[in-house]
Amino acid sequence: MLTIARNELYRLFLSPLAWLILALGQVILAYLFLTHIDRFMQLQASISAIPGAPGVTELIIAPLFSNVATILLLLSPAITMRLIAEERRNDSLPLLMSAPVSVMDIVLGKYLGTLIFMIIFLIMASLMPLSLSLGGDLDYWLIASCLLGLLLLVASFCAIGLFFSSLTKQPTIAAISTFSILFLLWIIDWSAGTTTTGTSFNMLGWLSLLSHFEPLLQGNVNTSDITYYLILIVAFLSFTVRRLNSQRLN
Repeated sequence: MLTIARNELYRLFLSPLAWLILALGQVILAYLFLTHIDRFMQLQASISAIPGAPGVTELIIAPLFSNVATILLLLSPAITMRLIAEERRNDSLPLLMSAPVSVMDIVLGKYLGTLIFMIIFLIMASLMPLSLSLGGDLDYWLIASCLLGLLLLVASFCAIGLFFSSLTKQPTIAAISTFSILFLLWIIDWSAGTTTTGTSFNMLGWLSLLSHFEPLLQGNVNTSDITYYLILIVAFLSFTVRRLNSQRLN
């Protein structure tokens, strides 16, 4: 499993797309970071006299991490689309499946390699807001909660993208399918406000990626939110294993 993960990570860094995603992500985040700082400077004079007013962490760092989540929503399909689809397109999947490793090891290896790459992206994205500690006090508990939310979110993105990559030999189709389901899970509770039945409202809210991510952005760490992401990750990894197992049996 670890060998597959290392090879997958190595393949990612050999791809110009991975470097482009890292560079483009940092450029976008740098612009957003400066925008949030400028907005904070404009508000600072008016909120400085308010007792218990939100500080740098609430007005700059938390919104920036929210932007990171949106960027990852857009970029994750481009990273995960090639995981298995490209193996199938190059006719190298049968060779991989015939190796003396289990399907579970193949799936977890590819998943872990991709997740490590996304964690590198998160580390790079967190360096900008953490640099504010040089000029003031930060709420590190809130920052840790935001980073936990981002880690769970991106782990879910990778699991879903890996599954859809296992369904086709065309990476483009895998990317479009992954983005479609991620976007659906992102906005699925938007119609909840117009729903009259409590059951439908709760179900839509529970299925939404965003409704479980927002409390973590506010520093509220709930076991229900963490459990939701773990269920999502385990479910889609299991779907991928089942899909590849059915192909091996055929």
